[in-house]
Amino acid sequence: MKSGREKAYEFLRETVLTDPEMQGRFLTEQEIADRIGVSRTPIREALLLLAAEDLVQLVPKRGAYIAPLSGREITELMELRGVVERYAAERLIELGTTPLAELTDILQRQRALLGADQAKEFIAADHLFHSTMIAALGNELLAKHYEGLRSRQIRAGVVALFRAEGRQQAVLDEHQAILDALVEQDADAVRAAITSHLDATSKVLLAG
Repeated sequence: MKSGREKAYEFLRETVLTDPEMQGRFLTEQEIADRIGVSRTPIREALLLLAAEDLVQLVPKRGAYIAPLSGREITELMELRGVVERYAAERLIELGTTPLAELTDILQRQRALLGADQAKEFIAADHLFHSTMIAALGNELLAKHYEGLRSRQIRAGVVALFRAEGRQQAVLDEHQAILDALVEQDADAVRAAITSHLDATSKVLLAG
């Protein structure tokens, strides 16, 4: 059974911090406690953990501030993702351990999530597509590091969907290009496909 701190941390990280509408807002301990039904102490502990991860800023007498992703954060996020994802894809091809069936299934499920009302679920599937490649390497430290990007990645992804018309279909096409390259075991093509995918998202976000 999860502790109050674990419940609070998971709720904040997976529900609140991934919601683009929460950017630029302050959260109070009592507000969060009322929403998930725990006392303020585990909320405070969860917020301290999130502040240590630089996901919220604790401001005395104001609460926890969820800062909008800056241009620098977006650029650094995409650069880091590019390094990790290209490496993972290349290694999977070298090792012959690409989880093609699993990636194909995720992409098929993502195709059924079109529409603004399912934007968050669509981007959660987006993250799962990429994190499945990372996890398939069997490098637990790398997978844990990549999973730490989840909140920022989902928030950025949802924002991108609402900023660019047709972005959902473009993401599906970009994922298909990555999968096709993995099927063909073409390292050059998969590197190019991942770079194109991340560059397209970054361009939308930085255009504001």
